[in-house]
Amino acid sequence: MKKSILILLIFSGIISAQSQFSGINSRPGAFSRMGFGARGMSMGNAMSAVREGNLVSYYNPALSVFQKGNLFQVGYSILSLDRSLNFINYTKRFQFGRKGNNPNAGNESSFAGLSIGLINSGVSNIDGRDGSGNKLGEFSTSENQFFISFAKRFSTKLAFGISLKFYHYKLFEDITSSGLGLDIGALYLLNKNITVSFVLSDLNAKYKWDTSSIYGQNGNTSTDRFPLLKKIGISYMIKNPNIIAAIEFESSNAGTNYLRGGIEYNIHTNLYLRAGLDKLNFSNFSIPVRPSLGFSYLYKQDDWTLGFDYTFVYEPYSLFNDQHVLGLTFNFN
Repeated sequence: MKKSILILLIFSGIISAQSQFSGINSRPGAFSRMGFGARGMSMGNAMSAVREGNLVSYYNPALSVFQKGNLFQVGYSILSLDRSLNFINYTKRFQFGRKGNNPNAGNESSFAGLSIGLINSGVSNIDGRDGSGNKLGEFSTSENQFFISFAKRFSTKLAFGISLKFYHYKLFEDITSSGLGLDIGALYLLNKNITVSFVLSDLNAKYKWDTSSIYGQNGNTSTDRFPLLKKIGISYMIKNPNIIAAIEFESSNAGTNYLRGGIEYNIHTNLYLRAGLDKLNFSNFSIPVRPSLGFSYLYKQDDWTLGFDYTFVYEPYSLFNDQHVLGLTFNFN
């Protein structure tokens, strides 16, 4: 049994990162830094300053106050190496002290937003064997992030938000760990076209491990801290044609300096095309980038809209070098 956990740890490390290229991926919470849903990942995850369309506070806690209607979305990823990555989210804007049935009544500072979501990931069908090569069975890991965010507009130009994130990691049988993290974000509207953002992510997030349940007195305790992420973003929106372009710079205390960007084009009334580029690392240009392409199609009725999203993401270290993300959105008043 002691040998099997060693095999599991080695296998999990191999699939999560190539250490000579991407050291940050060997830090805790790598699954939570892959992105959220088809729309965000198709735009290179450069979404912290994008305040139009379907929004999720994963990218910036301040975004939910700009959501129109009630948004419910789910996502599923098709990945190699028996991995899974799934999403679910609900985002809503509401107004304090609203009178009557006019949702636009009152000033901008009376608006707030709420976003609740879950990211689920894991690896299944891990072949466990002892030191003699005898099969012990199949093992699996699972890792989850649950977040709840609250945002508030303080003027026509400024919004702030905060997210509380709960992490839970089931690594092997009785070995699990949980932790809490915090995101803080702001949005500033320079004008009707340009928005800038600032986000601090995974403040104080960490896992604490205790292996005494398997190794007894030979077990030990350890703490793995998540990398602290600092992001600055800008988005530009134009009408006729309807285009959103965004760019974002992210630095971390894990030695990365990422540039990412994305564009969305509303080519037809209900059809959106997207492209993006993620993880251009100025600290190490030998790290492959992650280009992406995607689209959304919306079916609209009087007071609700159903949408289908698809994204292809290039994965440089995966078996088939691709990731397919499917999503459904439901927006209602």
